[in-house]
Amino acid sequence: MKKIGFLSFGHWSASRHSLARSASDVLLQSIDLAVAAEGLGADGAFFRVHHFARQLASPFPLLAAVGAKTSRIEIGTAVIDMRYENPLYMAEDAGAADLIAGGRLQLGISRGSGEQVIDGWRHFGYTPGEGETHADLARRHTEVFYEVLRGEGFAQPNPRPMFANPPGLLRVEPHSEGLRDRIWWGSGSDATAVWAARMGMNLQCSTLKNDESGRPLHVQQAEQIRAYRQAWKEAGHAREPRVSVSRSIFALMNDRDRMYFGREPNSDDTIGLLDDNIRTIFGRNYAAEPDALVAQLATDEAIAEADTLLLTVPNQLGVEYCAHVIESILTHVAPALGWR
Repeated sequence: MKKIGFLSFGHWSASRHSLARSASDVLLQSIDLAVAAEGLGADGAFFRVHHFARQLASPFPLLAAVGAKTSRIEIGTAVIDMRYENPLYMAEDAGAADLIAGGRLQLGISRGSGEQVIDGWRHFGYTPGEGETHADLARRHTEVFYEVLRGEGFAQPNPRPMFANPPGLLRVEPHSEGLRDRIWWGSGSDATAVWAARMGMNLQCSTLKNDESGRPLHVQQAEQIRAYRQAWKEAGHAREPRVSVSRSIFALMNDRDRMYFGREPNSDDTIGLLDDNIRTIFGRNYAAEPDALVAQLATDEAIAEADTLLLTVPNQLGVEYCAHVIESILTHVAPALGWR
């Protein structure tokens, strides 16, 4: 395990038990948690994107703010739903945020998952073309976005521009060199992992995937990662790809930890139906004393196959507690897994 970061879904709630009671709370606390995680030695601060929900949504203002407040930690998403995105405007936003962060963006993108409203991307002005599914729409937007990140000119310049143009066709600005190599595809199936490899994108594996064999999640994801790496090799890409997995892992260090997460220490994977009635396997939570956690995680085949682990954090419990969760793993669990 080379890198360990956190992943926040950025929930807020008016509940008296929540320390994130508004969108403002979540955004400001997300910045503070990224700063705290960098100070603890974590490698990444990642954020989920959901629309029409009391959760983090438009990611680039947050990513830019985190980039301006930190200096080392990787900053990313897991994932941006490409059904909702204008690919060229997104390339501008991503380029600007990456330049502010000094080239530290790691953008996870994907088709997304079930949302709060029916066909929410239609409200954003996007509709699948003739014969397309909403998944095809996401991949089409992705292909345009990924191509634009090459930084090559494609737009015919105005012969009488307001400002002088460089020679040749124009590209989307600002362009951030190297960002294209830091795009990840969040894959929920073996087939889309292979597609991502052929495209040349890194791979993100979540805490769920399509149940394609009936085997435990970590086994299915390990097989998915191996299929991805084989497809990458066959595509002949020059660089080495990166692969992340997300997990809910809690070291039980004190009574508060045990109160929150120690009541069901031996949870199992669960099966459910996601949108389009796809049978989906949801990964178990890991919650135990550090020595027991090390033993449990050592048997997780997907963690062994990946180079990056993203720890989901309970953001409504506040920055201080989430920092404690991250520190407990980094200090008492991660070294035994080979981190650093």
